[in-house]
Amino acid sequence: MVRIASSIIALAAAATLAVASPVEKRAPAGVPGFDISHYQGTVNMASQKSKGARFVIIKATEGTTYTDTSFSANYNGATSAGLIRGAYHFAHPNSGSGATQANYFIAHGGGWSNDGRTLPGMLDIEYNPGSGGTCYGLSAASMVSWIRDFVNTYHSKTGRYPLIYTTNDWWNTCTGNSKAFSANSPLVLARYGASSPGTIPGGWPYQTIWQWADSGTFPGDQDVFNGSEASLKKLATG
Repeated sequence: MVRIASSIIALAAAATLAVASPVEKRAPAGVPGFDISHYQGTVNMASQKSKGARFVIIKATEGTTYTDTSFSANYNGATSAGLIRGAYHFAHPNSGSGATQANYFIAHGGGWSNDGRTLPGMLDIEYNPGSGGTCYGLSAASMVSWIRDFVNTYHSKTGRYPLIYTTNDWWNTCTGNSKAFSANSPLVLARYGASSPGTIPGGWPYQTIWQWADSGTFPGDQDVFNGSEASLKKLATG
């Protein structure tokens, strides 16, 4: 998992180089936001809004049995603070069908509401060495089928296509750079330590959200929406 692995590396580096001053990361152009899980605990959302955040994506579920322990508190906090918010599901393609995991996600906070401030749910699909190796033991064709099962189930139940979060390397390695989802599911692309999102995979013309750092102004991972605040609100509205 990019988030976990990066956090471990960052902590190790901080312990080794304790005398070094932290390097300030400059946010890319766009609408700032962040994504979090229980690793960040209960976040003061009003404080994050005052620092410039306009949206947050919060982990809701993983696989077919796990619900994030901080999801409800953080989701409700984001609502109270007036942030645009959404939920994400960390996929385990080797332990349950795409449909099963989409339904679990929807049942535990990952649905969509036509209230003008709820983003479509996000499918987080990336490297996770603890769960079946690089591509979860699936061929590229099987992985594409799994993702399609998740995406279509989510769409049929909510009326919205989910965001898809991934990395360029994972998408190329594990789906064969499939272009099956670029027409409907907005791309959330992770790429750290770079001045741009880099190569966009899978036939997507651009990234909707760039996860550009694993730490910074806000708790958790640092995101930027590729567009205006009005466009972000349009994504939430549908």
